[in-house]
Amino acid sequence: MTKEMQTEDIPVCECNEVHPDMLTHAKGTLPDDGTVSELSGFFSIFGDDTRLKILFAIDGEPLCVCDIAELLGMTKSAVSHQLKILRQASLITYRRQGKNVFYSLADEHVRDIIEKALEHIRE
Repeated sequence: MTKEMQTEDIPVCECNEVHPDMLTHAKGTLPDDGTVSELSGFFSIFGDDTRLKILFAIDGEPLCVCDIAELLGMTKSAVSHQLKILRQASLITYRRQGKNVFYSLADEHVRDIIEKALEHIRE
């Protein structure tokens, strides 16, 4: 949020009128509580700077843990911890090649989410 947005008053209705048709439609579009909770957890994974940097780093070309650690100035252990979280969320995948393990985005959906979010904040 920009400073300007934080200090601005949020407009609210000047009356107390409920619109039943609009409310019925809105209720029909709400996912159930379990789905909302899962979605909230999913988006919280994107709320960490390190995990986002890892996702950006492996977007173009798979990287091994050593490469990611070097790129981000972190220990392999710290990178591995973040990779575990990303893997558990099915956002990344890996392949073994000899003694190396290379990580990449799980699929185009992950790339789409990141690109849409970037597009939004750049507007």
